[in-house]
Amino acid sequence: MSEPLRLAILISGRGSNMAAIARACAARQINAVVDVVIADRPDIPGLEIARELGIATGVVPWKALNDRKACEQVLGEMLDAYRPDVIVLAGFMRILSPEFVARYQGRMLNIHPSLLPHHPGLHTHRRVLEACDSHHGASVHFVTAELDGGPVVLQGRIAVQPGETEAVISGRVHKIEHIIYPRVIGWLADRRLLWRDAQPWLDGQPLLQPVQEDCNEI
Repeated sequence: MSEPLRLAILISGRGSNMAAIARACAARQINAVVDVVIADRPDIPGLEIARELGIATGVVPWKALNDRKACEQVLGEMLDAYRPDVIVLAGFMRILSPEFVARYQGRMLNIHPSLLPHHPGLHTHRRVLEACDSHHGASVHFVTAELDGGPVVLQGRIAVQPGETEAVISGRVHKIEHIIYPRVIGWLADRRLLWRDAQPWLDGQPLLQPVQEDCNEI
């Protein structure tokens, strides 16, 4: 087996995706290890979960610094100290500058709670219901300078059920996220997924369309 993929995970809240990834690593379901979890403020539940899992943590005081360039300088120094293979955004609610993203191009992933390119940005569950969409889900994508606009690798899809509330559909999508995010990281760890020629390649071929998985059992 090759050396494990080394991960740095960025969070802003509960850290449920971080925990799902870390537990998949610990259970050796994927050939990866979480070296550090970095948050944008010190008082979030995800940091305590990371510590309970035995993972090093760090905090970039985004609110106190109140300057994106200064915050990104601190974040970059933290990341470079750990030299991760992949940077995983897991509910990290800060918009990173194009310059920062370019610095880690092809090494940064994000998960978004919609079937991109539909419903980028916030409040996706509400917007899906308001639009009467027939399907909803989550997307794992490489991060580019365009918000929620990078190449999508894997999507988990569910059919929207009649009468579903925002809370119910949010819970279903969270379950999808905890399945598909570790899976994509596993593909990277197994060298099935690569960033080559400014685009993702899967199993030796350019990934021109995201892989889609039916998750209606959720």
